[in-house]
Amino acid sequence: MSLEKLKKLVTRNEKIAMLTCYDATFAKLSEAAGIDVLLVGDSLGMVLQGAENTLSVSMQDMEYHTTSVAAGVTNSCIMTDMPVGSYEQDKETALLNAKKLMAAGADIVKIEGGGDIVHIARHLIDQGIPVCAHLGFTPQSVVQLGGYRIQGKTDESAHGIMEDAIEMDKIGVSFVLLEMVPAVLAKQITESIKAPTIGIGAGVDCDGQVLVIQDLLGIYTGPASKKPEDFKSPRFTKNFLAEQHSIQAAIQAYVTEVKNKNFPSAQHSY
Repeated sequence: MSLEKLKKLVTRNEKIAMLTCYDATFAKLSEAAGIDVLLVGDSLGMVLQGAENTLSVSMQDMEYHTTSVAAGVTNSCIMTDMPVGSYEQDKETALLNAKKLMAAGADIVKIEGGGDIVHIARHLIDQGIPVCAHLGFTPQSVVQLGGYRIQGKTDESAHGIMEDAIEMDKIGVSFVLLEMVPAVLAKQITESIKAPTIGIGAGVDCDGQVLVIQDLLGIYTGPASKKPEDFKSPRFTKNFLAEQHSIQAAIQAYVTEVKNKNFPSAQHSY
C-alpha cells in the first residue's frame, strides 16, 4: 500500500482506514483485517508505558516499535510519529531523526503543528522524506493547550488551523491529520486542500480515519497512576470489540464502518 495507492483510494472516493500499531503481532493481524495504514504513534507513551501524555516518548522508543511493526507487515503503509524534541529545534536535527525512522521501516513520518513547523516539513520533503502534518489538537502541546480540548471552536482558531493546513498542502505534505476539531471545519479543510485528510474526532468527511487500537478494543482505562473507574473515554472512540467475537473481527468491523462512511457518526464527532 504505497502512498500513491493511498491517494488513488481517495480519488476513487474510498476512505482510508488507519490504526495505531506498536508490534509485529498486531501489525500482521491488522493488515489481514484490511487496515491501509499502520500508525506507530507516540501514543505508546500512554497506552504501553502508562504515562499521562506522550511527552516522555523517545526516539529510541519510536525506532524500536517501528522496527517491530515493520517485521509484521507485507503490504500496509507504515506511518511513524516523530516524538517531541526530535524535530522542532532545527531542520537538520529533524532530517537526521526522520532518516532514522525511515531506516527502521517507516514509509512516512508525522510531525505536529503548523506555523514555524512548516519550514521543518518543507526541508524533510525537499530531502525525499514523506510527511504527514498533524493539526488541530496536538498531543505534544497538551500542556500549552491546557489539556485535552477541542481546537478550532472560535473563528480565530479555526482560521489558524485552516491556514496551517493550506500552507502544509502547498509545500507538498502527503497527508494532513486533523484531531479533535469541529466536523464542519474538517470538511472545509478537506475540500480546500489536495492532500488527503485523516480524522480522529474530526467528523466523517475526512478522507480517512484513525483510532488508537486500545480504544478500538475498549481496553484503555487511563494512565497507570489513576484508577480505571476514574477514566472516561474520549467522545471520538468506539469499542468495536463489544459486538465481535475476536480482535481481528473487531478491526474488520472498524474498516468496514470507515469504508462505508458509518464511522464516525455524529455522536463521535464535535
